[in-house]
Amino acid sequence: MRLRTLPLSTGGVLLGILLAAADFKISFPVAVLIVVTTVCLQILSNLSNELGDVLHGTDTPDRVGPQYGLNGGELTIPQMKRLIGLFVLLCVVSGTAMTWLSFGTILELTPILVLLLGAAAITGAMKYTLGRNPYGYRGLGDLYVFLFFGIVAVTGAYFVSSHALYWRLLLPAASVGFLSVGVLNVNNIRDMKTDAENRVTVAIRLGEKRAKVYQTVLIILGWVCMIAYCLLRIFDPWHYLFVLTLPLFILHLRGVWRRTGKDLDPMLPLLVMSTFLFCILAGAGYLIYLI
Repeated sequence: MRLRTLPLSTGGVLLGILLAAADFKISFPVAVLIVVTTVCLQILSNLSNELGDVLHGTDTPDRVGPQYGLNGGELTIPQMKRLIGLFVLLCVVSGTAMTWLSFGTILELTPILVLLLGAAAITGAMKYTLGRNPYGYRGLGDLYVFLFFGIVAVTGAYFVSSHALYWRLLLPAASVGFLSVGVLNVNNIRDMKTDAENRVTVAIRLGEKRAKVYQTVLIILGWVCMIAYCLLRIFDPWHYLFVLTLPLFILHLRGVWRRTGKDLDPMLPLLVMSTFLFCILAGAGYLIYLI
C-alpha cells in the first residue's frame, strides 16, 4: 500500500480542514471522513499504479526503487485486482458518507457535484498507469498530481468542511500541488533508466540535470505561493509557523543535487514528511492565531 506516501495525500486535505476550522465552525466527523476518503484514494492509486507498471513491463525485479507485492511474490495479479476493487468500494462508501454527513443529502446539486468530483478522483487514481493509454505514461502525471493533490485536496477539503470557497485558497492549494509534484519528480528522476523503455515522464523529457532544476523551481514555487497567501491575510507571526520546515526543504534539495539513481530514494520520504509538516504548521498557524 506504500504507506510512506500517505502523509503527502493527507497533508493537503488537513491544510484545507485546518484553514476551514480557522474561518468557520466545522464538523469533526466530516473532517474525519474527508481524511479517511483521502487515504482510501491514495491507497487505490498506489495499488493501481503497481498493477499498471507490472502489466506494462515497467516494474521488473531490476527496478531501482523498493520492491512491492507483485514483484516480491506476495500477491498475484488476480489478488491485486480484487484488492483494487475493494478500495474502489471503500472510496465510494466513505466518499458518499462524507458528502451526506456534510450536506445532509446527496440528492441536491452541490452534493451531486461533489460526488462527481469523487468519481473523477477514483478514475484518475486508477488510470495513472492502468489501461491502454495511461496518462502517467504520457508525461501527464505532474498535471494530475498538481490538480488532485493540491487544488482539489485543499479547496475540496475546505469546501466540504465549510460549504464556502474564496479565490485566495488557490494559493495554498497551488503550494501543496507544487510540493507534491516535487515528490513525483524525484521518483521519476530516480527511475529514469528503468522507465525509459516503457514510459515518458517529465524527468525523461528534461534529462537529469534539467529535471533537478525543475525540482528546485517546484519547491520555490510551493513556498512562494504559501507566503503570498499569508501576505494577503491579516498579519500575524503565527501564520508563518510553516517556515520552521525550511531547513528540511534545503536538506532535500541539497540531497537531490548531490545524489543520483538509487541514492535518491531517501529524498522521497524526506520531501513527503517535509510537505506534511509544512501543511500541518501552515494550517495550525491560523488556528493558534485565533486562540
